[in-house]
Amino acid sequence: MGFIEIVMLVCAVAQPDRCEDKHLQFAWSGSLKQCVMAAQPYMAQWIGDHPQWTIKNYHCDYPGRQERI
Repeated sequence: MGFIEIVMLVCAVAQPDRCEDKHLQFAWSGSLKQCVMAAQPYMAQWIGDHPQWTIKNYHCDYPGRQERI
């Protein structure tokens, strides 16, 4: 089992033009496509903990992949 990240583009509710990427990393043994399908509960928990943000977009990726590109 390895790790995977949900990469979310989140924007501030009070300032919709203020957006940033957030990364949720967790242990995962499935594919990226399976991660996308299973991401909803993780994102819902994050939004519950951060109600001042809204998720505009998301995808799954392997940790560190963005830094290598």
